[in-house]
Amino acid sequence: MLARTRSYTTVGLEAVAVDVEVDATRGLPVLTIVGLPDQAVKEARERVRSAILNTQFPFPTQRLIVNLAPADLKKEGGVFDLAIALGILATSEQLDPAPLASTIVLGELALDGTLRPVHGVLPIALSIRKRRARLLLPAANAPEAALVNGLELLPARTLREAVELLSGAAAAPPPIARQEWTRAINQYDVDFADVKGQAHAKRALELAVAGGHHVLLLGPPGSGKSMLARRIPTIQPPLALEEALETTVIHSVAGLLNGVPLITQRPFRSPHHTSSATALVGGGSIPKPGEVSLAHHGILFLDELPEFHRDVIESLRQPLEEGTVTIARARGSVTFPARCLLVAAMNPCPCGYLTDPGHRCRCPSTKIAGYLAKISGPLLDRIDLHVDVPGVPFELLSGKADGETSAQIRSRVLRARKRQRRRLARLGFSCNAQLRHRDLAAACPTTDAAAVLLKSAMQELRLSARSYDKILKIARTAADLADQDVIQPEHLAEAILYRSLDRQLWV
Repeated sequence: MLARTRSYTTVGLEAVAVDVEVDATRGLPVLTIVGLPDQAVKEARERVRSAILNTQFPFPTQRLIVNLAPADLKKEGGVFDLAIALGILATSEQLDPAPLASTIVLGELALDGTLRPVHGVLPIALSIRKRRARLLLPAANAPEAALVNGLELLPARTLREAVELLSGAAAAPPPIARQEWTRAINQYDVDFADVKGQAHAKRALELAVAGGHHVLLLGPPGSGKSMLARRIPTIQPPLALEEALETTVIHSVAGLLNGVPLITQRPFRSPHHTSSATALVGGGSIPKPGEVSLAHHGILFLDELPEFHRDVIESLRQPLEEGTVTIARARGSVTFPARCLLVAAMNPCPCGYLTDPGHRCRCPSTKIAGYLAKISGPLLDRIDLHVDVPGVPFELLSGKADGETSAQIRSRVLRARKRQRRRLARLGFSCNAQLRHRDLAAACPTTDAAAVLLKSAMQELRLSARSYDKILKIARTAADLADQDVIQPEHLAEAILYRSLDRQLWV
């Protein structure tokens, strides 16, 4: 007897249907799985057998062949366990196969028949909502799938419960409560008011968030670079619903939701400097998103930037430029979104005290050159703001913190973002950093005095064409924060100030 059911897997962020065919024939009692399964799928034989027996169903004493189609698609994980088990029960006439025809089945089985949650439920639910099919899935995944309107869900905790739901022996479960969406500003335990001094760096971070500009913090140890970076989320705009769904899909595929159905706070990712290129930008035999994609619509913080392997940080060039990561493999390629705000921090030399007047740097010039050479010029060109973060003097450290709060800074950021959305709506952009070169003339009008200043800076500092674009975009953001439509000389002067590494010898 042949039974069919349907499951799904994910390739990149796309949901792909997988037909699960189970055929029972005469022969030695063996269970064979074909269809390009990985080791985890092959091991489903033992999980399914134990789950069926421990749920008090007889296991067929026949030759069972399970085919996962399409055959040329690599299958991984335990997402097909429940579909295989239900197919086996249908071939042995312990379950009516008719309900399986209109049901999508997801779920990993424990040996006792309990259903464990699986990855990638949200993109699968988004894909099948127009197919008029029910979704049978682990109860732990139900709140995630319930984010999709118009989808009939059958959440089950065990294999037996799944059989009862399909056969009608158990009542249909009540609708799953959807997480209510709110645009309320998230609350944080940290605040920019905690940071003493560093007004110059705070202003740079305000510009970075207001315009979506990548930023590099350069200063000696203990100057507050990490402290500043970890407070950036407190001044970011709240996530819109569409952004939240995009972010949640990425984390769902990566298996990082941890029971949270919807991500409502912008992600903050801070990978260790020993991370590989695959961990940072994604990859693997079956490509998975990396840190730069997990930070989509949020912040990617790279502390101690030169300590990363050079090939690792050079792999960020495409994501920083295009906002996407394309990973090519022999069987095809996948593209992950990577529209994040890069915040990097580094010391000026191996010991960290090259620019600190209070300490003596003991690094030989060759070591300093080698240290700085880990950051290439093309990568620096893609970082908009270069910010010097000096050590904080004792007088400021011992005094009372009296700087602006995150709420005050965020109010200006939100106002500047509103101006940008109005201006850039026809271009399909949300912030100044996304402007293309051909859009600068229309989006970044300057006064005559500002144009003269920019021409002089380009000639005297020998700036690159990319630096020219960056300076105009930063100046546009400074003008937005000042509620001005035309870029003034002071806005350009500030933008040039934040391109400090363009004016230094960078090996």
